[in-house]
Amino acid sequence: MTSGSLGPIVGRDDELARLAELVGLTGDPPARAVVVAGDAGMGKTRLVTELVARAEEAGRLVAVGHCTEFGDGVLPFLPFTEIFGRLDAGAPARLGALTADHPALARLQPGRRGLAAPDDAPAPAGVERGDVFEAVHAALEELAEPNGLLVVVEDLHWADASTRDLLGFLFTRAFTRDVTVVLTYRSDDLHRRHPLRPRVAEWSRIPGVTRMALGPLSDAALGEVVQAARPQPDRVAREIVVRADGNPFFAEELALSRAPGDRALPANVVDLLLVRLDRLDPDARAVVRAAACAGRRVTHELLAAVVGVDDATLERALRAAVDSNVLVPVEGTAYAFRHALLTTAAYDDLLPGERRRLHAAYASALRRRAVPGTAAELARHAVAAQDLGTAVAASIEAGDEASSVGGPDEAATHYLMALELLGRPGAPAGDVAGLTAKAADALVAAGRPHRAIDLVTDQLAADPPPPADPPPPAELLTARVELLLALAAAAREVDIPVDGYGAAAEALRLVPDEPTPLRARVLNAHAHASFDRGRHDDAARFAREARSLAVALGLPRVVADAAMILGRLQLRWDDPDASLVALGDVAAQARADGDTVALTRALHHIGSIHFVVGALPRAREYYLEAAATAAATGRHWSPYGLDARLFACLTAYMTGDWDAVARETDVAPLAPPSLIEAMFASVALARAAGRGDTEEGDRLLARTRPWWHQDGVVCVQSAGAAIDLLGDRGDVDGAVRLHDEAVRTLSELWQAEDGVFSARARFSALLLGQLSAQAVRAGGTSADLLRLGADLAAAAERTDEEARRSGNPLGAEGRAWVVRTRAELLRLQWTVALDPPAPSALVGAWEEAVATFDALGHAFEGARSRARLARVLRAAGRPDDAAAHAAHARETAERLGARPLLAELGAVPAGAGRPATREPATALTPREREVLALVAEGRSNGQIGRQLFISTKTVSVHVSNILAKLGAEGRTEAAAIAHRRGLLSRAHP
Repeated sequence: MTSGSLGPIVGRDDELARLAELVGLTGDPPARAVVVAGDAGMGKTRLVTELVARAEEAGRLVAVGHCTEFGDGVLPFLPFTEIFGRLDAGAPARLGALTADHPALARLQPGRRGLAAPDDAPAPAGVERGDVFEAVHAALEELAEPNGLLVVVEDLHWADASTRDLLGFLFTRAFTRDVTVVLTYRSDDLHRRHPLRPRVAEWSRIPGVTRMALGPLSDAALGEVVQAARPQPDRVAREIVVRADGNPFFAEELALSRAPGDRALPANVVDLLLVRLDRLDPDARAVVRAAACAGRRVTHELLAAVVGVDDATLERALRAAVDSNVLVPVEGTAYAFRHALLTTAAYDDLLPGERRRLHAAYASALRRRAVPGTAAELARHAVAAQDLGTAVAASIEAGDEASSVGGPDEAATHYLMALELLGRPGAPAGDVAGLTAKAADALVAAGRPHRAIDLVTDQLAADPPPPADPPPPAELLTARVELLLALAAAAREVDIPVDGYGAAAEALRLVPDEPTPLRARVLNAHAHASFDRGRHDDAARFAREARSLAVALGLPRVVADAAMILGRLQLRWDDPDASLVALGDVAAQARADGDTVALTRALHHIGSIHFVVGALPRAREYYLEAAATAAATGRHWSPYGLDARLFACLTAYMTGDWDAVARETDVAPLAPPSLIEAMFASVALARAAGRGDTEEGDRLLARTRPWWHQDGVVCVQSAGAAIDLLGDRGDVDGAVRLHDEAVRTLSELWQAEDGVFSARARFSALLLGQLSAQAVRAGGTSADLLRLGADLAAAAERTDEEARRSGNPLGAEGRAWVVRTRAELLRLQWTVALDPPAPSALVGAWEEAVATFDALGHAFEGARSRARLARVLRAAGRPDDAAAHAAHARETAERLGARPLLAELGAVPAGAGRPATREPATALTPREREVLALVAEGRSNGQIGRQLFISTKTVSVHVSNILAKLGAEGRTEAAAIAHRRGLLSRAHP
């Protein structure tokens, strides 16, 4: 914590008491974490400083870390590096023992994150992010013994992504000892897209995490602040209170900036702060401005190396800055600006030339190893100083360091900065291809494969293939192969047309035949590409060769990946059990090796096999475990972690756990890329459509539809749901247009020129169902609807036939939709009364549809199929069977809150002999009600007979009875009476 001339805390007694209670200083059980928010200057640091003092008085161990505002020079886990650095300085033996027990902590210690001298020993190998998370958690547990631990992380609005992920991990993983984390952040810095904003919302839902907001001080308290800073006449004090508007820091600054007798007030806070700086002597001003280039905090050693004055002058200048409350000492070795606004004001007041000169001085000191520092710091200063050579080298080193501790977002930022610098005039020569491949790998790991593809594609276009004669240098071939591998890897994660197979094939042609790690990776990439192209024999051959070479060279990640391809091929060869065994072996080995990346992939693939064969509950178990494994290492959006999370949501929807869908599709707290948000929104849209929530459905459709051309999953899920969303409210024309747009989009996206792709059967079945509803609403026959229905059914049949022909038959879900399409076509023919099917054929088709969806475990579609089976059973003269199926469907619909399905069930009696309408004044039988509904739609006796499978004469008898019971003179009056009395609750067949 910063310390200095801090007076008594004013106006925060209640907040301090509450905070002390939450961290357990009053004897109550402590909270897991407290997140303190407030605008700049509201007193967060002052409040926490007082809390720290009380905690230390109570014997509690306190560990404090800070975040910095330089996002472009971010160092992953920076506040925890500070925490363990302070422990090293104060209790090196204790830190040594912790590091011995948890080696991953070494990666966070300042001495291990600094710039390596040329003659240093090689840096230790990188560790998985999950190892770092577990090590920090365990270390904090041990530090809490015997009297508890208070961890404070300040300025979280500047936190790097890895720090945010680690904090989320600590909040969700319970401590067994007395550990409490207190965070502070500036709420006025959290703009709408700030990455901390959704994280705070997510954390606040975790049990034991409490949010505290510091609001403005009262006028009375603010007056005390003013007078404590510098006694003022009452009138002046009141004026300051008004101008400060509840902000204690501004009030204090306004009071301190006024010279005796000076009654004028500064025009704004920036001017106010500069007045404070201007009152320093020239040496002090120069030192403060130099310190501002370092950021909020700077060590004495680094500042001394930069300012270029003798020790006595530096000490006098620092004394003046401290006495004026511009700087405050920190831990006896460094200085911090009293407030972040002072840092900004001092830095902004520098002329461009002054900034460049000072940053160059910092870069020089760090580059010469005159003082300890990190590659991220050196890169930031070198960029600002326009020292391109140093900036490039340091940015690459910073990216490597971020990758070594599992920070793909930060690594990508550093690599991309290095690439941008290499493109500037006067930049040194560099390995652009290799750096591009590194950046692409980091982008894919961070969930941004489209950006990776753009990056690699541009670089490949800039560096065309080398000529074969004369043979190009080996390093040139290697560089291109690395780019091609990066493109092939990124292409596997997107649906946009990218020739990943071509990239892998070219890489295989270029790589030498010698047994090298690069060749093993190329063979593995070609196996992946062959698998995705359906070339299964080639995939098996290349995977075996890759695995054999990887075993010989000791490449466990390639061994695991190749084994997964071979395991997945067993499913393609119609042996899912063998596939599960093979992938289970890979998962077991990955667990033993601690390889969370391979484990995530293996679990995802196992879940996918269960999904394909229709074992949805088991699939969801594995998907959830894969997603949790990825999330535990901060890789939420890595390729297989993302897919597992998404398919866990989808299986929850299918199995009828719609509450889980609502929870798990809300990924906003994790601040994913926009495309990933759209993926989860597409599953949420299916729930909204099923529940008849048109407002929410329209909102989700508007969010997802712009992404159809980039991602097939978004298109399939949202288009299928939207067909029902539009059709259920009577906009069948809109549903048809949306269906056609989705088919065109997916045909282009998946290069299916004939419009045949696995989701086509689903689209056909859903739209056919809406066509039947439209036929009921329109009344009479409709040859146009029937022609469209026949086209839809033919498309589904082509999909099934093509899947069988290609050796990749549809899975359980795909087969269920084909069966449902056949049943829906027969229902449409029955509804429009044109060439209606035999009753046995219609009933049989719907019984098969129910059976296939029941076997799949699809709760909603199974219930919807039962509702339609009940309708045709009733028409076929089997009312008891109809009632049983209707009751089953109604139970599911009520549990899901599926209002459209409940409305469809309204015409089917819930029990044998129970009337379908609530109207007590009539004695119409269920059959008469059905006839009345069709009469009201304008059907002739012949059409009604064909639809209900009864003779025209029988229909005539029913009509006569209806007219008599309603007291109607004719069919038109009977329809009017039925409308008036609410007797026409009949849904479409």
